[in-house]
Amino acid sequence: MNTDWNTFLRQTGAAIVEGGVAERVCSFGQPVAELQALDNGNILADVSHLGLIAVQGADAATFLQGQLTNDIRTVSATQSQVSAYCSPKGRMLACMRIFMRDDTYYLSLPRDILDATLQRLRMFVLRAKVTLSDANDTLVYIGYAGEHAAETLNAALGAPPAHPNEAISINGLTLLRLPGQSPRFGIIGEIATVQPLWSTLCNSARPVGANVWDLLDIRAGIPTVYTATREAFVPQMANLDSIGGISFKKGCHTGQEIVARMHYLGTLKRRMFLAKIITEAAPQPGDALYTSGAINTQSIGTIVAAQCGSRGSYEALAVVDTKSVATGQVHLHDVAGAALTFIPLPYIPE
Repeated sequence: MNTDWNTFLRQTGAAIVEGGVAERVCSFGQPVAELQALDNGNILADVSHLGLIAVQGADAATFLQGQLTNDIRTVSATQSQVSAYCSPKGRMLACMRIFMRDDTYYLSLPRDILDATLQRLRMFVLRAKVTLSDANDTLVYIGYAGEHAAETLNAALGAPPAHPNEAISINGLTLLRLPGQSPRFGIIGEIATVQPLWSTLCNSARPVGANVWDLLDIRAGIPTVYTATREAFVPQMANLDSIGGISFKKGCHTGQEIVARMHYLGTLKRRMFLAKIITEAAPQPGDALYTSGAINTQSIGTIVAAQCGSRGSYEALAVVDTKSVATGQVHLHDVAGAALTFIPLPYIPE
């Protein structure tokens, strides 16, 4: 997190967890009220727990086209996309949102996998005219969401993007429209530009911790890859084919043979689902799932991401054996663990 931005957030009441690979705003002093704000107002969040990789150079588009699952040619100053970076075995090493700003591509992904992703991508640059760098000291990323978020942004800046994945540039800021039941926006810019906007938006929104923002991703059915789940899923298991995160017409990319074979010839036995879990301890990415109806004790699924919901339970995305979901007997940690109650995703998996 940018040092000056860290100082500014603390001055506005942010409690920031430090240490590890990324600083994270845990709350602005009222975590319960912040969670409740999802249901009755606009929210404003620091999104510094998501890192940014900048990709520049004459060969940047060609390089990314050969590495990622989506068609980088559709990314522009007015369009962002979700994409995945896979191993040669077709397993996701990262899941990211890609956008453009000042002729530079930016990959937004969790800070805890940024260094590993950056290091691996650099291995394949070879003689290409491409530079990859960590942009987190240069740019600030905030999130704004709520029923009246679009109207407020319109009054503060001008008309924001109208549809998910659309993007615009206004007054030195990049605005991304993100999926969600209510209007939701990612806002990226230099601290000198973002700081006054934050102060303006605070007049009509409640600042919230990073967990509240992450909960919106979960409710939107947007997968995230963390260190604990790197190489755990092929992209289709995490529904990337349902949210426009894979192009099957773009040509070759790392892991393409496996991803394409699954699409054209394979039978997908596991899919990502949205669920609620009533449990005391927070489920973690990578936690195993089991079914009481299984013949053996092998895991039948994995937690992708989970956050505390507004009614006391945890809300989670989980990749689970589809037959086990149909039985309704899926449990956390072991067959006697907390049961998962599945609820509809905002989209229908393909």
